[in-house]
Amino acid sequence: QVRLVESGGGLAQTGDSLTLSCVVSGRSFNNYVIGWFRQAPGKEREFVATISWSGGSTYYARSVEGRFGITKDNAKNSVYLQMNSLKPEDSDIYFCAAGLLIRGIMTMGLSNRYEYWGQGTQVTVSS
Repeated sequence: QVRLVESGGGLAQTGDSLTLSCVVSGRSFNNYVIGWFRQAPGKEREFVATISWSGGSTYYARSVEGRFGITKDNAKNSVYLQMNSLKPEDSDIYFCAAGLLIRGIMTMGLSNRYEYWGQGTQVTVSS
């Protein structure tokens, strides 16, 4: 019903910036939020940021607050994650996901609130 494709991952150095893109396709996702998660090998998926498709409300993980920015372009069916001041600990596979916004945006920080997932894009930040 909803498909998401991430792109923009790659290599970066500490302090650098990188922007990830998520193209969303499907029908009737105006009531969805589009979130970014990241996952390191052997660890659980970690919430990064999310944005409501219709209203544009945002919610960030404390670990990226002030460094990362999530934006959207409805005309392009795209959501972006601008990552600034990158740190080696930001090195993960980043996933784009879509979940139905039933309650407030601040309830969408858990991975189990998202039904549809992309395949991920690798971000590697060197020291």
